[in-house]
Amino acid sequence: MRDLVEIGMGRTARQAYELDDIEIVPSRRTRSSQIVSTAWQIDAYRFDIPLVTHPTDAIVSPDTAIAVGRLGGLGVLNAEGLWARHPNVPAALGTLVDAVERGAEPTELIGILQALHAAPIQLDLITEAIRRVREAGVTVAARVSPQRAAELTPALLSAGVEMLVVQGTIVSAEHVGTEEEPLNLKHFISALDVPVIAGGVADYRTAMHLMRTGAAGVIVGHGHTAGVTSTDAVLGIGVPMATAIVDAAAARRDYLDETGGRYVHVIADGGVHVSGDLAKTIACGADAVMLGEPLATAAEMPGRGLYWTSAAAHPSLPRSRVAVGSLLDPVTDPDADTPVDLQTLLFGPSRDADGRVNLFGALRRALAKTGYSDLKEFQKVGLTVRG
Repeated sequence: MRDLVEIGMGRTARQAYELDDIEIVPSRRTRSSQIVSTAWQIDAYRFDIPLVTHPTDAIVSPDTAIAVGRLGGLGVLNAEGLWARHPNVPAALGTLVDAVERGAEPTELIGILQALHAAPIQLDLITEAIRRVREAGVTVAARVSPQRAAELTPALLSAGVEMLVVQGTIVSAEHVGTEEEPLNLKHFISALDVPVIAGGVADYRTAMHLMRTGAAGVIVGHGHTAGVTSTDAVLGIGVPMATAIVDAAAARRDYLDETGGRYVHVIADGGVHVSGDLAKTIACGADAVMLGEPLATAAEMPGRGLYWTSAAAHPSLPRSRVAVGSLLDPVTDPDADTPVDLQTLLFGPSRDADGRVNLFGALRRALAKTGYSDLKEFQKVGLTVRG
């Protein structure tokens, strides 16, 4: 029975929960962290950790996509981002960093991103970026918006993309509009030979519809991070992440029964600030986690500590801000006072107890402390709601 509350005469709303509202319950058994597995496999592609990067230029360049791949995750290039529009992206991003350092207002920062994204997409640039990742021997993934998926996908596949991410703030299987030929995801996916991850969604019904399109994975959420994403402020749309993940996991289970065994992966995008949040996403039923801001402070990141999502550059209705706090207060090595590198951020060691370093080492420890041997088992762990 859904937990409905009355918000006024004749109108009820469903009670929903953020990741902060829940806690993981330990079981009667514990394990050594050396004998648990954090491996994740989608289609034919296996990864050592359930990490998919949020496709933002703030954290994903060809070099960082390679680094994430070598560390066991999946780096996703934004095929409509700066690496597709500018031959010298570090210089382009330098204008943003310079503006932050001289104290520019948030509106100016958004204006800089909008101007940078006003440059046309050049297929040769994104093709070269994909080539670099492919030649490094890691899985190649790229993100396109639903609006440009049909236009850009043939070139991306020719360049060597092995996994396609069709992602927008809110993605549906059915779009009604004035376009002559709006994207039909079911037809689009069926014509491809590569797995497609699609989203974001925030409810059971939409997750089920996307699963029926043939998607290999469904993204839950829209990258919500406090102080960065503002979809709820701009559009009034949002579902607390714990509830959204649980609902999508329920759709996955029902779709598995409906199809007689076709499993669609749930990828949680948003609400993760520290390693405990990451563990809670898996406990709620996610197969993998799409991380953005938690990775932004690694020394290798192209944004140099800044973070934003692709929605920041929308030409008329931006729905993301540029986070500058991480630039001013980076995660650092206490001895050297320098930003930690990506490997340390993911696997430690950590010298602080704030949960921002050793993200996947902490996930491994959470599995061990609750007695579960792998991620699928951990999705069954008990949960409580804070009073």
